[in-house]
Amino acid sequence: MPTMFRMLAVTAHPDDEAACFGGSLRLYSDRGVETSVVCLTPGQAARNRGSARDDQELAALRRKEFAEACAILHVSRSAVLDYPDGQLHRIEIHRPVADLVRHIRQFRPQVVLSMGPEGAITGHTDHSMAGMFTTLAFHWAARKNRFPDQLSDGLPPHVADKLYYCTAPEPLPNREPVCLPPPTARIDIGRYLDAKIAAFHAHRTQAPLFPFFDAHVGRLGSPELFHLVACGVDAIAGTESDLFEGVAQRQAA
Repeated sequence: MPTMFRMLAVTAHPDDEAACFGGSLRLYSDRGVETSVVCLTPGQAARNRGSARDDQELAALRRKEFAEACAILHVSRSAVLDYPDGQLHRIEIHRPVADLVRHIRQFRPQVVLSMGPEGAITGHTDHSMAGMFTTLAFHWAARKNRFPDQLSDGLPPHVADKLYYCTAPEPLPNREPVCLPPPTARIDIGRYLDAKIAAFHAHRTQAPLFPFFDAHVGRLGSPELFHLVACGVDAIAGTESDLFEGVAQRQAA
């Protein structure tokens, strides 16, 4: 696959990149796609805290773990922003959206991944807000009348081709209700499943979650599932097996 292709994933917390997109990030990187992950918070409000004595120490530890996980997944570019963990629903919306629009205009991805308004499989409020910020940024990055100060900084609008939310065949048991979006893309990550697990295990502060995560991944097997939310390429019939389906044709048009 040509190196001109780029994929951006936007998450709420360190470890989301591995849990939601890890196999796909590694798969597409190995196909020559430039990948980027933007994490909105350093995860300083996590229940599992490792050796951290306070929020600042936990944030520092989780930033290092995130960098290690991204290296395992061969992520080309990664960034952890400084929004407060557990409080994304209280943030004035233009701030994170402006940050994400700037990143989209700089990185210029064709494919953008995030989470749905349901909060992904866990239903976490921060996951919901990460998806909402990303959805607005996906659309607004293309428009000259959104954040025009960025245009003055030499960042022209960028029209990304496809926006996906991660999804799953069923919600987690014994949780508050979550209505997951139906899968429209099924990505076989079989040979990258070990990398996905290793990337999640790089988040050592979250070690109490490892048995639960490993069992969950074992039940699901090798596919990562996505729901196509917005699409600027020709209509796609059936279930996709490639997140870049249709993108090459549009690039050539």
